[in-house]
Amino acid sequence: MKVEALIFNLIAVFCIITAAVYGVWSREPIGTTALILSGGLCGLIGGFFWFVARRIDARPEDRKDAEIAEGAGELGFFSPASYWPFALASAAAVTGLGLAFWYDWLILLGVVSVLVTVGGLLFEYYTGQNAQSS
Repeated sequence: MKVEALIFNLIAVFCIITAAVYGVWSREPIGTTALILSGGLCGLIGGFFWFVARRIDARPEDRKDAEIAEGAGELGFFSPASYWPFALASAAAVTGLGLAFWYDWLILLGVVSVLVTVGGLLFEYYTGQNAQSS
């Protein structure tokens, strides 16, 4: 995680320095603001990675003496076939379209659709035939 933290923090520093230079030379506030916000978001991610890296043991990717076999094993559970991500993207697109044209009814429909699809995605493996009994 230390490498990831370093990468994001370097990008954050670059964005802040670029924002200062861009702001002085162009005197254009929108681009300067965008660069400052980009630097802040990269710094936020870099800070999170740095915070986590201090609290966990070094991963095989972080050690120079690690063997390839140390990184083997299960990485996590990934859903093999789910339609919820597509439904969530469609609901977000409807919400964005409603915001772009400022149709109140479309915004409401999109927000409700986003909430329903997020719930479906989160609870996909907790209901129905996929539910684990305790």
